[in-house]
Amino acid sequence: MRPSFRPTALALLISAAVTGALTLWAVVAAPDAVRTPLAWGAAGAAVLLSICVAVTVHTLGTVRALRAQRSADNQRFTAETSRLVSASAAEAQRFTAETARIKAAASAETARVTAEARAENERTTAEAAAEKARLSVTVDRLTARATRAETERSAAVAACANAAGRMQALATSMLADLREMEHRHTDESVLGDLLHLDHRTAQAGRLADSIAVLTGARSGRRWAKPIVMESILRGAMGRIGSYQRVRLHSTSDVAIAGHAAEGVMHALAELLDNAANFSPPTAEVHVYVEEVPAGIVITVEDSGLVMSEVQLRRAEQAVSADHQNLTNLSGTRLGLAVVGRLARKHGLTVSFRPSARGGTGALMMLPQDLISRTAAPAAVPDRAPAAP
Repeated sequence: MRPSFRPTALALLISAAVTGALTLWAVVAAPDAVRTPLAWGAAGAAVLLSICVAVTVHTLGTVRALRAQRSADNQRFTAETSRLVSASAAEAQRFTAETARIKAAASAETARVTAEARAENERTTAEAAAEKARLSVTVDRLTARATRAETERSAAVAACANAAGRMQALATSMLADLREMEHRHTDESVLGDLLHLDHRTAQAGRLADSIAVLTGARSGRRWAKPIVMESILRGAMGRIGSYQRVRLHSTSDVAIAGHAAEGVMHALAELLDNAANFSPPTAEVHVYVEEVPAGIVITVEDSGLVMSEVQLRRAEQAVSADHQNLTNLSGTRLGLAVVGRLARKHGLTVSFRPSARGGTGALMMLPQDLISRTAAPAAVPDRAPAAP
């Protein structure tokens, strides 16, 4: 609020009139000698007094105006404060009401969600329990079936092992009888027939030994003394059908420990039979014996079809020391499975490579702990036909 200039002008006018009248009276009443100085002094004093009065009046007016403005501002501030307090109270009340509403809605939603979750959990738990019970019944049924299948498999394996043992005993007995007959008869035709039966019986004995090896039964015999390499080679030849096609190239005088001689002979017979079966009927199968620092390497080479890389890997997998699964083997590769079992038993190492004769070469290494240089018996473990 700006102060009004009207009171100031009125005060200035009144003071000017009063001081002017007084100054005029003083000048008229004064002697002539001092009249002029008195007039100037009185006029100056009148002007100063008028200015002071005007300033005083203006100042008082300004103070009153400021007081009035402050009072108005105070009233306006008080009114604004009251309005703001009222608005704040209303807002707080509205906020409280909204908060209560939100809390109520949240509580209701929480209760609804909790109820739904509890119901879903109960439903899921019930379904899980029912599924668990169903799976338990299924597992029990499958376990019983697997147990029954395992029992049947074990019984079948045991039956096969038992049959293999009987066949081994029968083949051994027949070989003994045939050899006794061979010594009794001198007729060449009869002796030839007996030798043929001897050879067939030896093959049947090898088949029985193979079944025993695959079923985990006791296979073959154990010799008390080492068997010379020549007897090992000829014994293996005598157990295959195409022994006439086998050519031996060996000058080794080492012997094989008696406990491993039968297994080495059997594994070599399987490799010879495999080479003869997968080469032309008139092709020869060559056997080489080489002494190396690690032991003895027996190599069987044929001139049949060359095995591909995949076939070589499969063959080596079948005879590897880590391979024990027989479910994927076909009938044509059961001999390799027998070789693998015998290799694991006696610590043999068997590998395959392309042969320089055009077919496949099978290498069987006998470790040093199976080799003996002690004099061995002259008798051959199984009668083998003479090498061509």
